[in-house]
Amino acid sequence: MLEDVLLLKDMHYKAAEQILQRLLPLNSNRTVIGISGESGAGKSELAHVLGRKIRQHGKLAKILHIDNYYKIPPQEKTAWRKKHGVDKIGLNEINWELINKNIREFKEGKKAKMPCVDLLTDLTDELITDFKPIDYLIVEGLYSLKADVDLRIFITLTYHDTKKAQLLRGKEPQDEFRLQVLEQEHKVVQSLRPLADLIVTNDYTVIEAKQE
Repeated sequence: MLEDVLLLKDMHYKAAEQILQRLLPLNSNRTVIGISGESGAGKSELAHVLGRKIRQHGKLAKILHIDNYYKIPPQEKTAWRKKHGVDKIGLNEINWELINKNIREFKEGKKAKMPCVDLLTDLTDELITDFKPIDYLIVEGLYSLKADVDLRIFITLTYHDTKKAQLLRGKEPQDEFRLQVLEQEHKVVQSLRPLADLIVTNDYTVIEAKQE
């Protein structure tokens, strides 16, 4: 997303390094990594730092933000949700067909058209990217573990834990309706936790999901 605010901390670097140590020995070609978690958990920050660490090892990574793939335009999303009710918030709001199409284009090393929300204007632009030189695709977002990814990473921090981070980023107004949205997203995101291969704990230690 254009003009997104990133709050990079030592914990993001720590977790990214641990994930990298699991990635490098794989030597797999065109790996897709999914990073899921609730609002404010640090998905974008972890994806950004991981991408930079991958580049330090002579590889290139591209980030696909699931927030760019909502079916409802950003400026209409809140009104749509209020009209249809918070129980409609979740997986069905996302254009999975387009996400998985872009993932396939990455796997095949093709050029792709990808949506990109500009947070200054709340409008969706179109990004054209050439996946040919890209080695890793990092799919980050609330529900990224539902996408066609090879490695699934789940951050355990909940929106209850990260209220300060949400306020600092200021992506959406924090009112009563927003709290209802966060609670519904919490339920949906937590339902995806069993799909994870790696878990990022509250102190940003990375463990195998089976070790929980």
